[in-house]
Amino acid sequence: MSASKTPLVVVGAGIIGIAIAYQLQRRGESVTIVDKDSTGTGASYGNMASIAVTEFMPASRPGIWAQMPRWLMDPEGPLRIRPAYMPKLVPWFMRFLGNSRPSKLRELEAAGAALCGRVYEDLNALLKETGLEDMLGAEGCLSLYTDEAEFRADREHIEILERFGFRHEILGGNAIRDLEPALTTKIGKAVLFPDNRSIADPYKLVVALSEKFLALGGRIERGEVAGFEQADTGVTALRTKDGRRIEAGNLVLAAGAFTGRLSAMLKEPIPLETERGYHTQIMAPHISMRHSIIWPARAFMVTPTAGGIRVGGTVEMAGLDAPPDYRRARVLVKRAREALPELRAEQTSEWMGHRPALPDTIPVMGRSAKRRNVWYATGHGHLGLTYAATTGRLMADLITGVEPPVDMKPYRVDRF
Repeated sequence: MSASKTPLVVVGAGIIGIAIAYQLQRRGESVTIVDKDSTGTGASYGNMASIAVTEFMPASRPGIWAQMPRWLMDPEGPLRIRPAYMPKLVPWFMRFLGNSRPSKLRELEAAGAALCGRVYEDLNALLKETGLEDMLGAEGCLSLYTDEAEFRADREHIEILERFGFRHEILGGNAIRDLEPALTTKIGKAVLFPDNRSIADPYKLVVALSEKFLALGGRIERGEVAGFEQADTGVTALRTKDGRRIEAGNLVLAAGAFTGRLSAMLKEPIPLETERGYHTQIMAPHISMRHSIIWPARAFMVTPTAGGIRVGGTVEMAGLDAPPDYRRARVLVKRAREALPELRAEQTSEWMGHRPALPDTIPVMGRSAKRRNVWYATGHGHLGLTYAATTGRLMADLITGVEPPVDMKPYRVDRF
């Protein structure tokens, strides 16, 4: 067990921070969570509710970045970079391209597969222990293709899954609509990923886990971190903008896309960007769905969650401070109607959130390279919900001196 006598502080009250804090509190630590916002109201509120164990592939593979010029020229394309932000993005993008070498891609695929391969072992244990098993749906995800050409364009994805042994089933024609009758007859082929199951409501999951954490004696403090007090032993306390001082025996920085600002205060820069994602939550869709669906060629996803269906996707690179452009969300609804012709967008709400993106796609999880009592858990990209239970388990192992069941070297903070 950790020998810290003062509280262990976790900065970040999203699904990653809550999962870590819960595991540490359960192991006998005295844990305080600090966040500038209410629990679960960041990226955890609006994610696509998917336990996406088949989506660990590096975004830097050539099949993706070769399409980027075409995507950027399309005002409704799946990737947008705001021109004013382009100069700030160049160093990150150069690192991104540097991760496209075949040997590097194999390393990154293996690091992602190692996490995804144990997701359900950790998630099922967490949900059972907390009495939240009903949060996890039973159905998987359908990946859609109009024709053989679209399927071949996504074949690299399938081949990677086959190499690592992830389950999938190729379907055609009538078998697709037997699973999801609302789908258009234009879909000629699909791949069923039975293990890409959905969460009934990702925001309610975070809140429920935070309540379990509090019931164990944990604390949650609302406040924005303004700075850190340091000594030879490491960080001794953090200061909030409203003038409070919170002592820390160990400090875990798990604030999603905002973690980069915190690490910069500690003179330990992380090449962390925000992939701004959008969704539209439709509470009166006038269709029913059992499975989530994703259409790679159209770059959108639809998930039954939170009492309705959620349409999301797209990547916008514009930093942490630019206002949302909800036209991105409306494009996604238009694309969703191509797959679901009877879909009606009534009783809707739109959302934008920040996915924490590293140029090699895999997260940072581990001890600071500069301060022994500082730990990082960030950069989970679009797999924050997927990796949450596993991250909680692995980080709690590291911090309390237990040997993790996974080689943690690929996720170290000083790999860049």
